[in-house]
Amino acid sequence: MRFLALSTLLVLTGGLSDPAGAQTLLPLDSRPATRVLPAMIASLAGGTPQVPPATLLGNAAQGADPAALTAWLAARPANAGPLIASLDALAYGGLVQSRTSPLTAAQALARLEPLRTWQTRTGQPVYAFITLPREPDATNRERNLEVARTMLAWAREGVFRELHVTWDDAVGSSPAPQEGAALAKDAPANVRVYPGADEVLAMLTARALAPEEKTLRVEYSDPQAATGVMKYEGIPLTQSAANHAAGSSFRVVEGPADLTLYVFNGGDPRTAALRVSSLLRQGPVAVADVAQVNLGNTRLWQDLSRLRQHANLRALAAWGTPGNNLGTALAHARISLEGVDPVRQDALLAREFANDVIYSAELRAQLRKAIPEDQLNTPAGQATLLRLAQEAFPLRVGAEYRLQDASLPWGRSFEWDFELTPR
Repeated sequence: MRFLALSTLLVLTGGLSDPAGAQTLLPLDSRPATRVLPAMIASLAGGTPQVPPATLLGNAAQGADPAALTAWLAARPANAGPLIASLDALAYGGLVQSRTSPLTAAQALARLEPLRTWQTRTGQPVYAFITLPREPDATNRERNLEVARTMLAWAREGVFRELHVTWDDAVGSSPAPQEGAALAKDAPANVRVYPGADEVLAMLTARALAPEEKTLRVEYSDPQAATGVMKYEGIPLTQSAANHAAGSSFRVVEGPADLTLYVFNGGDPRTAALRVSSLLRQGPVAVADVAQVNLGNTRLWQDLSRLRQHANLRALAAWGTPGNNLGTALAHARISLEGVDPVRQDALLAREFANDVIYSAELRAQLRKAIPEDQLNTPAGQATLLRLAQEAFPLRVGAEYRLQDASLPWGRSFEWDFELTPR
């Protein structure tokens, strides 16, 4: 299919980049949330990020080929900007494979050596992240921990400009929060440790392109609930917001700030929409909808659309876990504060709305009702998706966008990919 509209297709071609604002991105895997979204955020700064084609990255069934990724990385020009890298992609083949890979620690570390070579060849900084796997899927936690400890040593040696050690989907009795706390005790100053996974590449993009710290005020629709421990992260929402803010070049303050992040975490969505509208009259605003996991609140976004305020946001996110949404919204918003191309900004808001609201809150359920999950990865499944999706468009943000194509890249209903073109 035609992968993206012209305004964003240039992001993913792998062609020579403009050194100003350029980056080389090595995503966690081939999902649009981990590959396309960070690249579009990076492109707001005006450069052309270098990103591997989806065929070189891992999916649910098969991990990335480390030799192919290493060859792709070696072929990048020396002026391609800093490298933002998922260590799990190179070491294990992707997030899914990091949980079950049979590799030894020594084998995984050998696959990471090309990062040293890349840094020496290009002289460019490396921003990297590695995850502590979720339970009960992880089959060799001690191996993953050994690799993570070694990455802390690399960070201490200066291999990485910055390293984020995050944990994935911590629920119940997951040992990941305790493992993270133990790693943090011995971590050098250029290492951050917190819950996260899919959003981290986007956050490191913001760190690399906009390293200057901006101030952030966080407002919650339900302040009392924000202090409770969240599923999937094992920490309060307020702490997660602070973590993701720091990881995206923000400092949380109480008073006036460069950006207000409005977090919808429950309560009346109409009241929330009116509050967002009021905040927009005071300054830049981003919205993270975290009331439900992987599901945007339809009423909130309908009201914001009727008020024509979704087009005025610096960023919006409602597609994943609370951490996913906080991280991608803050990364997008941080880059937006640097004075970005308004056409690219509007196109990115349109993509976020189409994915996080139209698909997650409406189309996914319609698709699951229309066709069994085990039949989605068929021509009939793809045709059903496109037929249902066409009914939700055109979408009006600043410009009006039409849906040109849609697919299920992992052959499941959880995520889709699509092409929007402005009219």
